[in-house]
Amino acid sequence: MNRLTDRVAIVTGSGSGIGRATAHALAREGASVVIADLDAESATTVAEEITETGGRALAHRVDVSDEVGIRAMVEAAVDAFGGLDILHNNAAALGDTSPGRDVDVASIDVEVWDRAMAVNLRGVMLGCKHAIPRLLERGGGSIINTSSGSALRGDLTIPAYAVSKGGVNTLTLYVAAQYGKSGIRCNAIAPGLILSHPVERFGGADYVAMLQEHHLTPRVGTPDDIANAVVFLASDEASFITGQILSVDGGILSHAPPYADLRRLSGD
Repeated sequence: MNRLTDRVAIVTGSGSGIGRATAHALAREGASVVIADLDAESATTVAEEITETGGRALAHRVDVSDEVGIRAMVEAAVDAFGGLDILHNNAAALGDTSPGRDVDVASIDVEVWDRAMAVNLRGVMLGCKHAIPRLLERGGGSIINTSSGSALRGDLTIPAYAVSKGGVNTLTLYVAAQYGKSGIRCNAIAPGLILSHPVERFGGADYVAMLQEHHLTPRVGTPDDIANAVVFLASDEASFITGQILSVDGGILSHAPPYADLRRLSGD
């Protein structure tokens, strides 16, 4: 379809999962993509996958919590491809904020809290800070931040992760408000359960099946579901959409809490 021909994109956390799927999707639409990830080997693998299919990609190692590294990432995109049009702030601290460590507020380790804020929130801010001047040089562009459905509800675990993503939502609104008249659109995507790893990563098959009962769709999500939404928000088709938090979650947050129990009672 080539909706993004001649555009240049950066995708952070694109060595695996949602980021990898998004990088491939942007490249298929004609964008040149910087594969930015803390894991240099994974970034290189994804970049090679894209170039082998005729796309343009550059692998770049970055720690998104480090401002010097973020600045270098943006400059690498400009040096390699001539400018910047799209930024997908996707990298997040997941291992450090797993349910085993990111627990209830009274018990949480402050180190875990600070790591979540440094990567998930400061990393997004730094990406915006250093990308915005380059986007303005091209007359505008699109920033898409990966948020989370966890930021839109209370739960029993992962408060640090959820609060950091709540900050991402607010930052998204501020960037949209401050730079909209200059041609920059900024939106966030709040994924639901996206199976980008073996089900054990998500608490096991029984846990995933329990969550699936609460989806309005007959399946849970895949990385491609998020990638498709990113491509849309990056394209001119979304030129009148900014300052939005788009839930891509199979409807899990859109119904009454006893939805799954009521379905069982009705024999459905």
